[in-house]
Amino acid sequence: MSTPHQKVRRTRAADREEPRRRADAERSIAAIVAAALDCFRQDPQVSMTAVAAAAGVSRVTLYAHFPSREALLDAVLEHSVAEADAALQAQGLDEGPADEAFSRLVRSGWRILERHAFLLAASEGVISPARRRTHHRKVLARVERILVRGQTEGVFRTDLPLEWLVTTFYSLLHAAAAEADARHLKVKSIPDILDRTLSSILRAAADS
Repeated sequence: MSTPHQKVRRTRAADREEPRRRADAERSIAAIVAAALDCFRQDPQVSMTAVAAAAGVSRVTLYAHFPSREALLDAVLEHSVAEADAALQAQGLDEGPADEAFSRLVRSGWRILERHAFLLAASEGVISPARRRTHHRKVLARVERILVRGQTEGVFRTDLPLEWLVTTFYSLLHAAAAEADARHLKVKSIPDILDRTLSSILRAAADS
């Protein structure tokens, strides 16, 4: 039978061990997500076994953290969008006239999407379109803030629902990625095409 002092020592040891286990788990998760990002970039259909090998973990460890391909892709998408949001934050989108800020947003947003377009192919049929859009909520919140600011400044139209204008931005950027992948558009021309198209849509009512 354990004495009270032995029980206390075991409890204290367990208390010290738990943070170490959490730290180890967090390192494993970070390594897996980083490796998966590189693997999906090289091959959107890469196997979970290959991802585990690239991350330097066992399949057991991989599946302990990500029990399915969907769960792994979900984490990779979340990581990528967080990086995109940080990159957009550095663009000073809350500064200057709203129409100029929106142009910066379109161009920088396209550059980011182009670098991560492979995730669209990897997540096709695995992550639902609705779920993919949910991941972009922080980025789309930035779009919405600029649109509202532009409406207040009188440079953006107010005759269409705000949510529809946000959806138009989101849909056109992803459509441009699909067109570039199909070689229907030259990648180098897409920033200008998107900027002109979206600016025209936003200002159409004011210009009529």
